[in-house]
Amino acid sequence: MIRLAANISTMFGEHPFEDRIAAAAQAGFRAVECQFPYDCEAATIKSRLRETGIPMVLMNAPRGDSRRGEVGLAALPGREAEFRDTIGRAVKYASEIGCKQLHVMAGVPAQLYDQDICRQIFIDNIRWAADLGKDRGIRIMIEAINRVDVPGYHLNGADDAVSVLNAVERPNVALQFDAYHSHRMGEKPVKKLLEYIGMITHIQVSGFPGRHEPLDGDIPYREFFAQVEATGYDGWVGCEYVPKTDTVDGLDWAAEYGIGIKAHSE
Repeated sequence: MIRLAANISTMFGEHPFEDRIAAAAQAGFRAVECQFPYDCEAATIKSRLRETGIPMVLMNAPRGDSRRGEVGLAALPGREAEFRDTIGRAVKYASEIGCKQLHVMAGVPAQLYDQDICRQIFIDNIRWAADLGKDRGIRIMIEAINRVDVPGYHLNGADDAVSVLNAVERPNVALQFDAYHSHRMGEKPVKKLLEYIGMITHIQVSGFPGRHEPLDGDIPYREFFAQVEATGYDGWVGCEYVPKTDTVDGLDWAAEYGIGIKAHSE
């Protein structure tokens, strides 16, 4: 059966951030993921995870200057020292809370930079991050983020992300596959899932349009989930969506996977 993880950055917004882990566990989730947990002390998150008995299975490395709209540093020329500082902080935080997967974001290089140079910087930075994380058992994740929502993002589609994986050549670097981003880039998410399933160790889902619950519509989620199960994929599927209304009220779609009030009442 598909294993769903709640993204506590986008879900359970009805609760204070540090209480969302317990809310997710109460709804039946057996894991959580998070975008940027750094405003909350690692000791607090660790305590909440211990209390509920569920793990944090994915988190992002710091994105850079959020006030400037930065979405990662790994492909930005001249920011290498800052990148290494943020990865050191992220690895330390992830180790403390027991998170084993760290998404490192490429960012949006300025157009004046040679993109081939940006690519080599990205590859070198991912190698460095992987080597740092290796001794702590942390896997580095890369993800193609669509250029409709994030114009100029350095990784342009699943094929591009896989080309980076092949160049990096580190066993603890893998593909984070987001069906929403894949669809927004004009790909067929089911096709790309099946093509690269051997490189994927984390999946994320959200609906289109609106990035709400992953219901059938423009993205064929019934088929998508069936194919995830058919492949024997044993990683987590992160629910990185913004609920249309109350989080729990919108979980009917997940009842067949043991999530939500309906699942617990049967």
